[in-house]
Amino acid sequence: MAKNLTSTDKLNILLWVMKDITNNLSRDGLLETFRAIIFDSLKLNKLLLFVKHQSLWSVEIKSGVEAEGDDINVQRDLSGINTITFIDSADSDVFKGFDFIIPLIKADEPIAYVIVGDSSENEEEGIASSIRNLHFVQTLAMIIVSTIENRIMQELRREMEYASRIQTFLFPEKHILKNDNRLSLSAFYLSHYQVGGDFYDYAYTNPNNKDEIYFCIADVTGKGISAAMVMSNFQASLQALVGRIEYLPDLIRELNKIVIKNSNYEKFITVFLARYNFETHVLRYVNAGHNPPVMYNFKDNEKSFLTVGGQGVGMIDEPALSEGVVTLTSDTRIVCYTDGVCEIEKDGIEYYGQRIIENRTVTAETISDTISQIVSDLNITRENNLLSDDATLLGIDLYVR
Repeated sequence: MAKNLTSTDKLNILLWVMKDITNNLSRDGLLETFRAIIFDSLKLNKLLLFVKHQSLWSVEIKSGVEAEGDDINVQRDLSGINTITFIDSADSDVFKGFDFIIPLIKADEPIAYVIVGDSSENEEEGIASSIRNLHFVQTLAMIIVSTIENRIMQELRREMEYASRIQTFLFPEKHILKNDNRLSLSAFYLSHYQVGGDFYDYAYTNPNNKDEIYFCIADVTGKGISAAMVMSNFQASLQALVGRIEYLPDLIRELNKIVIKNSNYEKFITVFLARYNFETHVLRYVNAGHNPPVMYNFKDNEKSFLTVGGQGVGMIDEPALSEGVVTLTSDTRIVCYTDGVCEIEKDGIEYYGQRIIENRTVTAETISDTISQIVSDLNITRENNLLSDDATLLGIDLYVR
C-alpha cells in the first residue's frame, strides 16, 4: 500500500536526488533513483515514464508491469492531459491497472508523463495515500527529467560548437587566391544554426600551375550537424578529384556516387562548379540544380545567368549533365549565391533577395562592394529573425588582359 510521506521523508528524498545530480550520476542512474523512490519510498508498485525527445516520445521506465501500458499511445491517449488525473479503468482499457497520470509541463507543452498504480488490497486507502504524494512525485520527476534534458542539450551544444569550429577550417583561406591584376574575389557565409549545409570553395586547380582556378558553391538539403557532415565529405571529395578529372560533368558524376553511398539518397546537394583558365579566358562550368549565378560583362553592360548543367548531386544514380562553356572577351563579374539569399522577402515581395543580387552585381564598383552591399541591403545578420536558411555568397571579378 502506498506510504504517506512526512515532510522529513520528502526532504530526505530531495537531498538524495540532489546529491545524485551533484555527483553527476548517469542518465540511467537518475532514472533508477526515481524508480527506487516510487517503489521503495512511496510503496507504489506500477510505474511508466514517457519522455519526449525532440518530437518523439519514448518509454524511459517500465517497472512493475508486464503487458499493461503496451497499448498506450501518447499522442492519442495522453494529449490534452495537463493536470494530475485520476484514472477510471472503466473509461479506457489501455490504462488498466494504473491509478494516476501525472503530466510534466514546460512552457505550456508536455515533456513527460508519469503513470503510476497501486495494487494494494485496500484500494481506497492506497489511493488516498497516493493522492497525498502526487505533487511531490511530479516535482521529483520534473527535477530528474529536466536534469537529463539539460545534459542532452549541453552535450548537443558542445557537439555543435565542435562541428562549427571544424566547419570554419573547411572554408578556403583568403590567401589561397590573392586579388591581383587577374582576379578579385570576395565571399560571405552565415549559417542559420551553429553549423550549416552551405559551402563554397576556390583554389588553383593544380597548385603547381597558376593558369587555372576552380570555384564552387553548394547547398545540401537540411541543416545542422547531419547536413554539415555531408557537406564536409563532399568538400574533401571535390578537392581530391578536381585536379584529376578535367571534364566537369564526369567530376560531378563521381561526386554523385560518393554522396549517394554516404547518404543513401537521404540528402542531396545543389552545386555550381566552374573552372577558369587565365590564358585562354575560357570559363567551363556545371550547374547541378543550383541557383544560377549572375554573370555581368562590364564592357557590353550585359547580364546573363549560368544555367547549363543538370540534376543535383545525390538525387539519382545517373544524372544527365552538360558542361557550359563561355569565352570571356572583357572584364566579367560572377556572383554565386544560395537560396538562403535569393529567397529573402521584404514587404511581401517574393524573391526580393534575387532582385538585390542582380542589381548589386551590375551597380557595385568592386566585387567586395557587391557582396557587402547585398549583405547590408538584405540585413543578413544573426539579429534578423526573418532569415530561415543558411546564407552564402561567392563573387569573383575576372580581368581579361
